[in-house]
Amino acid sequence: MSLKHHADRLKAQPLRPLIEARAGKALLKAPGWSADLSRHYLDEEAEAELSKVAAEKDLSGAIERLFAGETVNPSEGRAALHWALRAQTPSFDAAKTVRETAKAADAMAARIADGHATTIDGKPFTAVVHIGIGGSDFGPRLVADAFHDRRLPALDLRYCANLDPLDLELALDGLDPAQTLVIGVSKSFGTEETLYNLARARDWVKTGVGEKWAHHFVLVTANPPRATAWLGSDDGTILDLPETVGGRFSIWSAGSVACSIALEEEVMKDFRAGADAMDTHVRNAPLGENLAVRLALLDYWNSAFMGFEARALLAYSRRLRLLPAYLQQLEMESNGKSVGPEGEAVDMATAPLLWGGEGTIGQHSYHQWLHQSPAIVPTEFILAPGATDEPDGVKGLTAHALAQAEVLANGRTLDEVRAEEPELPMEIAAQKVHAGGRPSTFLHAPSLDPFRLGSLIALFEHRTYLAGVLWGVNSFDQWGVERGKTMAGKLKAALSGETKAEDPVTASLISHLND
Repeated sequence: MSLKHHADRLKAQPLRPLIEARAGKALLKAPGWSADLSRHYLDEEAEAELSKVAAEKDLSGAIERLFAGETVNPSEGRAALHWALRAQTPSFDAAKTVRETAKAADAMAARIADGHATTIDGKPFTAVVHIGIGGSDFGPRLVADAFHDRRLPALDLRYCANLDPLDLELALDGLDPAQTLVIGVSKSFGTEETLYNLARARDWVKTGVGEKWAHHFVLVTANPPRATAWLGSDDGTILDLPETVGGRFSIWSAGSVACSIALEEEVMKDFRAGADAMDTHVRNAPLGENLAVRLALLDYWNSAFMGFEARALLAYSRRLRLLPAYLQQLEMESNGKSVGPEGEAVDMATAPLLWGGEGTIGQHSYHQWLHQSPAIVPTEFILAPGATDEPDGVKGLTAHALAQAEVLANGRTLDEVRAEEPELPMEIAAQKVHAGGRPSTFLHAPSLDPFRLGSLIALFEHRTYLAGVLWGVNSFDQWGVERGKTMAGKLKAALSGETKAEDPVTASLISHLND
C-alpha cells in the first residue's frame, strides 16, 4: 500500500488509540538524548512503508556519500564537509584540511583569551564584537547565549547583524575602541549587511587606534583576496571558512571564533565532541534506530502525506531560547524548495514552516492557538533544563512540558469538562473543550551542557540533509535568497533617484518614502 493510502487511513482515526498502541515502542536513544515518537499519526503498517521508502531513497547511501566527501551539493559541484570541522579523526585529506581551519581559529582564540595576543598598545582585549549575518550570526550567537554563564569575566562579547544602523550602535555602546577586537564573518566577503557594519566599525576603531586599526580586526572568509584588500595591510588576521562548509552549517568553524575567545576553553571543545558523537551514531546506527533518519522520515510523512504545513519547536530550556531562530535558517533555507537538483518540479510538499520559542514562556502566548485553533500543528518538545540545582524548578519545567504534550494529543471532551466542573454554564463548558489530536515529538536530556548542544545541532543537520534526500531537493544551495539581494541592489539606485522602479507598487512606495 502507498504512503498516501496509509495517510488517508490514519487521518480518519483518532490519535489517542494510535498513541496507546505505540507508547514505549517508539523511544530512541542517541548521544546525550532520548526521543519519544509515539504521539504521531503512525502505526506498524505505515512505519513499515516508511522503512521501505528509506531503503528506496537510499538513505544509507546518502549518509555514506556525505561522510566520504562525495558531491552532495550538485548545483555547486561540492561536497558538504561541515562535519569534518568537529571530527576527532578525519579520515581523508580534504576533511583533514577542513578540520585544521577550526584548530587554527581555536589556537588564535587561546592566545587572545590568555593575553598573549594583545591590542596595538600591548594591553589585553576587553571586548569582542562579532559582525555577521545569517549563518555567520545565528550559530555563534546561539552558543554564546546558551553558555552565557561560562563567559570569561574579563571579556565583553557583543553581536551585530542588522543593516539598521542602530544595531551596530548598540553593539559598540560603552566600549573602548582601543581595547576592542572586531570579528567579521562573511564566506563570500561580499555580504552587504556585514560589509556595511564592518566599514562603520573600522571608522570607529580608527578613532581609538589610528593607522594600525587593522590589528584589531579578525576576518573569517572563504575569499582571502577580498578580505586582504579590505584590510589594506598585513596587520589584521584572516581565518579560513572552507568553501565546502555552507553558512548555515558553519557553527563549528572559525566563524564561531568569538565563542572560542569569550567562553571557557572546554565549551567549544565539548560542543564539537558532542557533534562528533552524533556523527558516529548517524553513520553506524541501523536505519530503524537512527534518530536522524527517523526524524527525517517523520518530517517527510507529516508534510508530504499528512498535509501539516508547519511545525512548532518548543524548547523547555533557558539555554535553548535562540534555537528556534537558528533552526529556522537551517531547515527552511535548506529545504524550502519546490525544484530538485535536475531542474524538475517536486511533486509534494517539502519543508514546513518552522517556528516556536521558549517554554514555559510560550504557554502564556501562542499555546492557546496550538490547543484550540482549528489548525493542527505538530509540535516538538525539547526538554533539557539549563540548571539542575533547584529541584522545584526542574520538576515544574518538566511537569509543564509533559502536560502540554499530553493535552495537545488527548484533548478534553465536553463530557470531561462537565464531569469535572458540573456547575459551568454550557456556553462556558463548550469553550473549555480541547479537540486534541495534535501530534508531537518529545526530545529529552537531563540537562543542557555543551556536549548535548553539539549533539543536538548535529542531529538537526543530519535530519535536514536526509529529509532533503527524501523530498528530492538539494539541501546545500539557496537560490531563493539571491534574487532578493539582487533586487535590493537595483532599488538602491531607484531610492536615490538615479533610476525608476519597474514595479508600480514599489515605485509608489519609493515616491511616498522620499516625500
